[in-house]
Amino acid sequence: MKPIIRLFVILGVAFCCLTPAAAQADKPVAELGGYATLSMPAGKPRGSIILMAGGDGQLGITSDGQITSLRGNQLIRTRSNYTAAGYATLALDAWGDAAAAVRHMRGIARPVIVVGTSRAATRMHRALGGEPDGMVITSGMLDVLQANVGTPNALPPTLVIHHRQDSCRVTLPALVEPFIAWSEGRARASWVEGGSSEGDPCQARSHHGFLGQDGLIVSRVVAFAGSVRRR
Repeated sequence: MKPIIRLFVILGVAFCCLTPAAAQADKPVAELGGYATLSMPAGKPRGSIILMAGGDGQLGITSDGQITSLRGNQLIRTRSNYTAAGYATLALDAWGDAAAAVRHMRGIARPVIVVGTSRAATRMHRALGGEPDGMVITSGMLDVLQANVGTPNALPPTLVIHHRQDSCRVTLPALVEPFIAWSEGRARASWVEGGSSEGDPCQARSHHGFLGQDGLIVSRVVAFAGSVRRR
């Protein structure tokens, strides 16, 4: 090989080695029984985000980590945005062990933020045993979460994101202020207005699911995650 060609080959290899690795696509997490799929950002993660979908929460995760159910759920349809923002992002099926998921993600990157929407609020208390650094509840069934947690002392720093025009009968805006008062300063509200709404008021294509406002919701979750200190 001629010296000049050899030089170009060496420089090309060096350039490839210096180029940041691409984000890793969804992969099943064996340690969580296949009930979770994980995507990793390019480079060192800024932290970890665990997504818990609403409805029955069953994601139909395949053996290669693909999600086949609830793909339109607001958190699931935007999961790649959290990875793009630099967070290790775990989508957790309702059958998965939420506390074990938190512990698993603590070993990857902290802070660990658990984000649940709608009916996921009935399951989010299960994550507390893993000691998450923060929680975000969007369009949540806050009265049920409050009853399941029992005492505000168990809450980590918590953000409640709610649409003022949410007309789903189990997540009405009137639930927010009583929950904030009960939290004794551990939770704060972030209100959303505008966007679009169509069809069932309790489904993802409504104010309940923040239709047309995905970027806004992601930005608020990411800003909160960036403000949380490790516990």
